[in-house]
Amino acid sequence: MSGLKLFHTTKSGVTEVIPRLADVEADVQSLVEAHMETMLGVRFLASEYVIDCVDGGRIDSLGIDENGAPVIVEYKRGTDAGVINQGLYYMAWLTAHRNAFDALVRDRLGAPTAAQVLWSAPRLICVAGDFTRYDAHAVREHRRSIDLVRYRYFGNAHIGLETVVSVTGKSSSGTRGRRRVAALDVPRRQADLMADLAKAADEILIGLGDGVTRVQRKQYAAYQRLRNFACLIPPQQTKVLVYLKVDPTTVDLLPGITRDVTGVGHHGTGDLEVQLRTERDLERAQDLFSLSYSAA
Repeated sequence: MSGLKLFHTTKSGVTEVIPRLADVEADVQSLVEAHMETMLGVRFLASEYVIDCVDGGRIDSLGIDENGAPVIVEYKRGTDAGVINQGLYYMAWLTAHRNAFDALVRDRLGAPTAAQVLWSAPRLICVAGDFTRYDAHAVREHRRSIDLVRYRYFGNAHIGLETVVSVTGKSSSGTRGRRRVAALDVPRRQADLMADLAKAADEILIGLGDGVTRVQRKQYAAYQRLRNFACLIPPQQTKVLVYLKVDPTTVDLLPGITRDVTGVGHHGTGDLEVQLRTERDLERAQDLFSLSYSAA
């Protein structure tokens, strides 16, 4: 965010809005916790969660993301080299006490959600005033899913969040777990075409930026920056479905390719359904992929 300049425009000219840090760390924490799903794509579960261990400690925020992964959020007002190690310490405790987290989810969100917790991909999100280049290097060396997010206040009414680094743990990336096409009632050639189309869509989604990570669930693969921006469903007999975080009312729907599924139940997240049957469909959908990625 150091290169971003924000200006307030008036009839008489423009005035630069100077970015600033929070007065105290708690200001950032309380704001994010109150709007965590909107800002981070994470459902809020608990604040200042006390962990039961010899050294003790309090997890700043606990949540669960759109794919069911446990999320620890730690905050620092400015730059603090200890925030990553502190968060990893809490993550180690959390993964060793899964029953405690499952019980919390069950209490706050119900048994069905608790039964779907994705323990293969727990996440740590560090929100701070800034990070050093050593922080960025350190998270790339860990085999954990970690997001470093820089914040800045602009005036009294705006806050900006910038993902500095986003890495995914080994267990939640790659193609492991991808379901193969079952070609029982369709010609093998058609099954191959749909599998190839899904693979091409996967490569495009992953290639949209350095910060894209893939999280594999049984019913779909989710593509994230800080939040999900696309979900790819395993190939069907005649089509591949992708769900995007795009408001269907803001784009021109393409007959036979895009559909408004607001309020319609489906696997994954997103209100815009993209149906891919040919390479031409995929080509036409790429602008929508980019639009969803930019908004994530």
